[in-house]
Amino acid sequence: MGIFSFFSKEKKETLDKGLEKTKESFFGKITRAVAGKSKVDDEVLDNLEEVLVTSDVGVDTTLNIIERIEQRVARDKYVTTGELNSILRDEIASLLTDNHTEDTEGFVVPEGKKPYVIMVVGVNGVGKTTTIGKLAYQFKKAGKKVCLGAADTFRAAAVEQIVIWGERIGVPVIKQQMGSDPASVAFDTLSSAVANDVDVVLIDTAGRLHNKKGLMDELSKIKRVMQKVIPDAPHDVMLVLDGSTGQNAFEQAKQFTLATEVTSMAITKLDGTAKGGVVIGISDQFKIPVRYIGLGEGMDDLQPFNRKEFVKSLFGTE
Repeated sequence: MGIFSFFSKEKKETLDKGLEKTKESFFGKITRAVAGKSKVDDEVLDNLEEVLVTSDVGVDTTLNIIERIEQRVARDKYVTTGELNSILRDEIASLLTDNHTEDTEGFVVPEGKKPYVIMVVGVNGVGKTTTIGKLAYQFKKAGKKVCLGAADTFRAAAVEQIVIWGERIGVPVIKQQMGSDPASVAFDTLSSAVANDVDVVLIDTAGRLHNKKGLMDELSKIKRVMQKVIPDAPHDVMLVLDGSTGQNAFEQAKQFTLATEVTSMAITKLDGTAKGGVVIGISDQFKIPVRYIGLGEGMDDLQPFNRKEFVKSLFGTE
């Protein structure tokens, strides 16, 4: 199967629609940045820098992109403003490639990891539990046997929400009483998964960030207890971020990567915002694969992140 073969026409349409607000805002700003200019000069680059920063690409990543364009301009001697979109597209795609942001090949799990355990982290309100539900739906649709663990035991709403998702898509949810030890829920979930020959386990966790040491201790304990059942669990620690919060998503990523070893990210709520540039900045700054992006409320609106298709949708060109 080719690397982009899973990217269907329907997925492409969802991606285009989901990034529409970002694209319109981004290109509106670029149009104003180059107004009255025929060639890319220092003033255009200064204006472009402002466009990228205000599009939530982030300061460090913006400076990286501007430096790449400056080198291109110096090498090619004369670059017109009409060529700027094409150059920007190329440099952003190159940046994502250089940072080893791998394309996620659909909803698949590695061979030889059964059950494959994903521990999902993120602050409350970013769409964490909804992302877990959508992932469970996609894995089940892909023919996998799935189990959910309600280890966010500090909020009744979190447990209720994940139970509703489980009933909706027809997958079991392991839970305990409110206020139970989250690590105990994780232990029970993995024990049940092993006993029932489950393929994929998704563990929800509490989303508190006010006390980083407390969060670190709790997540470390959950990992240790899981490893009593499956020695190399969790296989993936997935951080869910709300793309609509822009720079706040950077701060959350920073705090969680300090608190625990994050191995992948899912960026949600990109459809309702013009802040889709945050995907570029977070991919660049944290060097952690963005595995999924959320583009709407529907079950199929959580998509594997594909660098090439993302950049094509953002720029609307081949």
